[in-house]
Amino acid sequence: MSELKKADNFNYGLEKIFPEAEDFLPLLGTDYVEFYVGNAKQAAHFYKTALGFQSLAYAGLETGLRDRTSYVVVQDKIRLVFTTPMPGSGSDFIFDHLKKHGDGVKVIALWVDDATKSWEETTKRGAKSFFEPMTEKDEHGEVVRSGIHTYGDTVHVFVERKNYNGAFLPKFEPWESHYNPTPVGLKYIDHMVGNVDWGEMNKWAKFYNEVMGFANLITFDDKDISTEYTALMSKVMTNGNGRIKFPINEPAEGKKKSQIEEYIDFYQGAGCQHIAVATDDIVFTVSEMKKRGIEFLYVPGTYYDTVGERVGEIAESIELLKEHGIMVDRDDEGYLLQIFTKPLTDRPTLFFEIIQRKGAQSFGKGNFKALFESIEAEQERRGTL
Repeated sequence: MSELKKADNFNYGLEKIFPEAEDFLPLLGTDYVEFYVGNAKQAAHFYKTALGFQSLAYAGLETGLRDRTSYVVVQDKIRLVFTTPMPGSGSDFIFDHLKKHGDGVKVIALWVDDATKSWEETTKRGAKSFFEPMTEKDEHGEVVRSGIHTYGDTVHVFVERKNYNGAFLPKFEPWESHYNPTPVGLKYIDHMVGNVDWGEMNKWAKFYNEVMGFANLITFDDKDISTEYTALMSKVMTNGNGRIKFPINEPAEGKKKSQIEEYIDFYQGAGCQHIAVATDDIVFTVSEMKKRGIEFLYVPGTYYDTVGERVGEIAESIELLKEHGIMVDRDDEGYLLQIFTKPLTDRPTLFFEIIQRKGAQSFGKGNFKALFESIEAEQERRGTL
């Protein structure tokens, strides 16, 4: 196992590494993730303070946008947009989204070479259009965007920005701020998990396969992801280069209410459950996030008694991982380290995963039981298990 200690941090390039994916779009990466929130200014401040994001761009009344206000923050390759509706009929659908779901992910935007072709290829294969291709221009060039619906009220927006050199998008201006806390080491979005209702996993896995050309990378059934009380099933869908990965979860029968059922109840439908963000130094990242007030799920100390047997030699100190509650698992390519925050919103819905891949391309199957037990402990505290 000594070679595991030398494993490098894994980074996804543009080359195709999953040949089963048709990749007829193709996708270059995640462009941005947009949240509909009750107070965009305060949400942006929180993500800057607690997760180390930096100010990037702003759009609102001052930039000619009348129906909403948006703040954009950035850390390395990750761009997050926080949008709040302004009074008026043009923003009714945002108010409706907030009333139903609370703060949550509305848009998972995908970076493409051709937003028109992406819309045409997906809609002709059965995707429901969110909006047709449109060109937005300002003095910095032009951006072409288009959109399709996916599970629940979540949408994908295709973004073509090869002819644009502005801060973010037209109608946005640079957000100059004297307050920019130092980054915590987050590099890129590794994957985003969608929770869907009973019997919906195969439907949406088929959607990503047939409509977007994704491949089914891994399938987990209720024997893989379960405890004495709760269970779920999951299919991990990926594009060809692996930069876009969407695990799709659905509940499975158990003695008590699973985390997926709890999510569906509080989010009132399907949606994005968590965003996994990569780091090259998970101990540093988690240490910094804890200093800034982020709370993580507790992992039972006994979990670490068998880590050495399961994963062999690793570069990190087991005692240090135990101190921070960081879990470790391995596959044929190497190992990974991961940890999960508690929900970042008042509803027990959205949370973040911090992941460091030391060669591994898997999802921590060996950690599922410990993770579920931690989630169940939190559900018990909330009285929702």
